[in-house]
Amino acid sequence: MARASVDAALARPLTRPLARGFPDPVHDAQGVFRAAMEALSRPGRIGPLVTALAPPAPLTPELAALALALVDADTPVWLDAPLRAEPAVAAFLRFHTGAPIVAEPERATFALIADPARCPAFTAFAQGTLAHPDASATLILAVETLSNDAGPAFAGPGLREATRFGAGPLPADWVARLVANQAGFPQGIDLLFVAPGRLAGLPRSARPVAPEVSS
Repeated sequence: MARASVDAALARPLTRPLARGFPDPVHDAQGVFRAAMEALSRPGRIGPLVTALAPPAPLTPELAALALALVDADTPVWLDAPLRAEPAVAAFLRFHTGAPIVAEPERATFALIADPARCPAFTAFAQGTLAHPDASATLILAVETLSNDAGPAFAGPGLREATRFGAGPLPADWVARLVANQAGFPQGIDLLFVAPGRLAGLPRSARPVAPEVSS
């Protein structure tokens, strides 16, 4: 979507009251932040993410919780097409986080993705540099399912043994994308997956090791 189209969509007037943020902003944000860091430090492990947020659809409560905990005025955010199409989503995020909403994925520190099956190529997002690998993007994808009984196995830091992890819906080539992403380490993106009441992470250091990598 061109910048003018994005700006026009985000500028449309709101027709509903602004949804509330965390009831206890400091305590709630700290709890969600810890859950996100735990998810990235233990790749593929599925943990709870309980929130009472009721953000404007299609922003899910879990996407909103991670945004309010991780995003601030210094971290540009990219929204996928379903989220961009609803002006109340950008208004909610701007009011509660102060984050700028950017039209180009490569400019984003965080990307919120409500339609993960149509997630852009991982290489469309900031990869960081060898000198500053932390200048890369974190993608937060709202999926329908998370499982440790399906999908490829992953190895890497934070895992004592290979751990299976599956999520859906995702692009058909998502495992191949992860193989390429890990090959660029320490550059590359990090991934957080949210489903109703649950959270998991795959940092760029996670390496697919099961036969599914060839799919």
